[in-house]
Amino acid sequence: MTGVSPHPARPGTSPAAPPRRPSATRAIAAATIGNALEFFDLALYALMATYIGRNFFPDADPGVQLVQTYAVFGVTYLVRPIGGLLLGAYADRQGRKKALMLSIRLMVLGTLLMAFMPGYPTLGVAAPLGIVLARLIQGFAAGGEFGAATSFLVEQNNQRKGFFGSFQFAGQGLATLIASGFAAALTTTLSDAQMTAWGWRVPFAFGLLVGPVGYLVRRYVEESPAMARTPAARNGGKAPSPIRSVFRHHWGGLLIAGGALVVSTALNYALQYMPAFAIRELGLDKSLSFTALLVTGVVLTFGTPVVGLLADRFGRLRIMVPAAALIGLSAVPLFFWITKAPSFLSLVLCMTVLGLLKATYFGALPSVMSDAFPVEARATGLAFSYNATTALFGGFTPTIAATLVTATGSQISPSYYLLAVSALSIAALVSGSRIRGIR
Repeated sequence: MTGVSPHPARPGTSPAAPPRRPSATRAIAAATIGNALEFFDLALYALMATYIGRNFFPDADPGVQLVQTYAVFGVTYLVRPIGGLLLGAYADRQGRKKALMLSIRLMVLGTLLMAFMPGYPTLGVAAPLGIVLARLIQGFAAGGEFGAATSFLVEQNNQRKGFFGSFQFAGQGLATLIASGFAAALTTTLSDAQMTAWGWRVPFAFGLLVGPVGYLVRRYVEESPAMARTPAARNGGKAPSPIRSVFRHHWGGLLIAGGALVVSTALNYALQYMPAFAIRELGLDKSLSFTALLVTGVVLTFGTPVVGLLADRFGRLRIMVPAAALIGLSAVPLFFWITKAPSFLSLVLCMTVLGLLKATYFGALPSVMSDAFPVEARATGLAFSYNATTALFGGFTPTIAATLVTATGSQISPSYYLLAVSALSIAALVSGSRIRGIR
């Protein structure tokens, strides 16, 4: 039953509006737009790897060239834990909003370098070094994005944190949707020579147009309500170091949050790798392969918030544990099917099934990871656990997948990797339930 306010509105004035709903709506928009832009650029690099390799990593063997390109994709993830610690600590001390504004400015700078960096024939060895620099800046920015944005979202409403937190990954799904849409459209309308010469730069230029929009939305959004109760807020930003606190007192939280993320991270980059796998290993059409990822992006973007709603109602681990098990058990037969019957239909169905399982698993994942840390160290703990995990199990997933196929000669070998990491994530979820009481 709704209570009556002890202070009725004065004549001639309107009753006060509910304070949380408008702020929460703006928070979702601010986190999702900026998050989508940052992960759009990260996804785009994987999708455009073939063309980027031709421009910046010349080699007589296309396979070696692709591995070199993906190696840069992986190496730059090594800077993400550093970005996560520094920007996460900044978010815990100075506020989520300030950290989100800083991260999007850095991402736009990295995108600018990617869009306009001359190729190897023009700059020589400086060209690949410039791409590495761009990826390092993007990695540093994305490193701080997850902790600040996730904390910002789940702190809007403690009773609906599964739903609000799900927009963290819905934003990443939107990034996949937009990036794969660009890839499909460009490879359909442009020749291979045009894609290599300039077509791959077009979506990076698009990111430069979206960046200012995301910045403005974040600038005018309200700070997370939970920040007002932290020691840093009460003391003008002066508080014990969040980094020191995380590594002294919250190792269990780091292992639970990072372990829970492993299967989602590996599957995310496996899905981004699959179009290149279908083109190179199975001989499928480029535009059709990217269209399959586009379908997956739709599933991830719109399915994730639905799962967040269900998780708030029925329990997060009741949904996540079966989803993780199904990811591991279905990976091998799905890869076997697509290699034995390669076609656009089998690729779409395979990626749709994996996309549905991923959405089911990671819809509630951000809020589960958040519960592993207290508010005053949440952004730092989230950022480091997320980025350390993506560095180990995400950034190098395309390289691992390509290396497994090359080393074993088996086209289904990447599926065994997904089977192993799904077991690891289930163990982390069970530990979170028993140790931290996460449900």
